[in-house]
Amino acid sequence: MSDVPEETEGGLYVESTIIMTTVRVVAPFVLTFAIFIMFHGADSPGGGFQGGVIAGATLMMVAFAFGIESTRHWVNGGLVAALAGGGVAVFALVGLGSVVLGGSFLEYDVYPIYHASKYGIELVEFAIGGIVAGVVIGLFFVIAAGFDHAGSEEAER
Repeated sequence: MSDVPEETEGGLYVESTIIMTTVRVVAPFVLTFAIFIMFHGADSPGGGFQGGVIAGATLMMVAFAFGIESTRHWVNGGLVAALAGGGVAVFALVGLGSVVLGGSFLEYDVYPIYHASKYGIELVEFAIGGIVAGVVIGLFFVIAAGFDHAGSEEAER
């Protein structure tokens, strides 16, 4: 625990026990709030987009506390792509499933489930949250990586 900034691969990083401890305590609650917001999009303000952004911001909070490079190694690109791709797959399956059952795209009433529209909307909101969280996390890591200066010098030749 040093107050002197250290140069790492990802840039300037200062390790702070207070920030790391605070993030360890707060992050599970923020992620739970994100899931709450995702599931209540059909009945109250909120939804998949808002919950996905909060979930992505939770990972950013972890990255700022523990270092962007260590977080990038912990959450690899495949996991981020699976989160976004899985959300798209769930959205498409719910929408196309209603078409297969003889309804319109995202017509939940054709599903033989009690309160199908409520569960269908919640599942779609959760899928949208996964898509948005994956995109936000992916953009964060891309922006945090910065630009490759060697590649830009070769492009100028």
